[in-house]
Amino acid sequence: MSRIAIVGAGQAGLHLALGLLGTGSGSSRHEVLLVSDGTPDEIRAGRVRSTQQMFGPARALERAAGLNLWDAEAPWITGARLTTAEPPGTVLRAFGGTLDEPAQSVDLRLKTARWLELFEERGGRVEYRSLSAADLPDLAAAHDLTLLASGRGGLGSVLGRDAGHSPHDRPRRALAVVYLHGVAPHPEEPGRLRMTTVPGVGELFALPALTLSGPCTILMWEALPGGPFDRWRDSPGPAELLARSLELMREYVPWEYELCADAEPTDAGAALTGAVTPVVRHPVAEVAPGAYVLGMADAVVLNDPLAGQGCNSAAHCADRYLRAIEDRGDRPFDHAWMYGAFASWWEHARHAVAFGNLVLDPFPDHVRRVVHAAAEHPEVAHRYVNGFADPAGYRDWLLDADRADAYLAAVLGRPARD
Repeated sequence: MSRIAIVGAGQAGLHLALGLLGTGSGSSRHEVLLVSDGTPDEIRAGRVRSTQQMFGPARALERAAGLNLWDAEAPWITGARLTTAEPPGTVLRAFGGTLDEPAQSVDLRLKTARWLELFEERGGRVEYRSLSAADLPDLAAAHDLTLLASGRGGLGSVLGRDAGHSPHDRPRRALAVVYLHGVAPHPEEPGRLRMTTVPGVGELFALPALTLSGPCTILMWEALPGGPFDRWRDSPGPAELLARSLELMREYVPWEYELCADAEPTDAGAALTGAVTPVVRHPVAEVAPGAYVLGMADAVVLNDPLAGQGCNSAAHCADRYLRAIEDRGDRPFDHAWMYGAFASWWEHARHAVAFGNLVLDPFPDHVRRVVHAAAEHPEVAHRYVNGFADPAGYRDWLLDADRADAYLAAVLGRPARD
């Protein structure tokens, strides 16, 4: 029986840990230790962690693992409406599309707390403590495989920055999230994620979700540092974050203000502020002579939430690593195997990185041509919106100027113009 330790009880660590235990029938070939820095009750009582939109392919992985516990409660996200606005509060263009498979957003406090309980119910062992890099050598020495599924508290720095895949050295956005009850549904598109971009200022997202107290709406601000949306550096609480949000919406996105005017925060932990420096780290670290740890999910690949890929990428990582572990049989999990397991996941993750880097900068000319065409041609809008579910599809057109223009020429019957 192999001894496996997983540091981090988030989307990726818990998905993998539960997969290693199987159904809890006693047939697992693995003795699994999970290290969590919070108990289920502490997680539920804490603050929100992300917006965690899960698209169809990632949801299918959860469903196959029997982890889709909220399908009967969580509102479905059926599509997306993308609006470009210009100050003061004027719509420049807009388009929308229906997702081929609906998405969901389940508050990670709700999800990970229940998964953590499920892991213990199935015989998994949990140590509730915070780990530092200094703790990793002993942990790795005591286990056949140690996985790092958290970059918190400096743990990610153990892996080291991969400069070749990390073009950013500072956050590109200042972030603010608040969960709300009482947001009115959009009169025409009630089940869709709504994203408004104000060029040179930032973005606002509104999406249906499920939280501890039931269905809700999540607002997320992505502010260019130093701009008018960047109003969160003092880490306001939920009520103040909502008050500032309403002020900004009234000026820049009045159509969203009308829907949110009577909203209130869902709970005392309903606000999150901060900033993310997107980074790709090396997947394997030698923490003591001959003792290695394998990084996973956002401990290795950390994207800005603007691209909407964090939890999706985590689910894919857990699935790929689970298959690699099961395929290994009784052979050792040496560092060569670790690099191979990461390479399998990187085939998915690299496309999320490329898309994430694309959306953080002003769009290149060919992408602007795609967005302009999407506002007039539903088939372009549909293809663009559904790319969020699996950014690998963007490789064949959106991320390549020549292919993008060839696609637009085929749709429009003429070369595209800005």
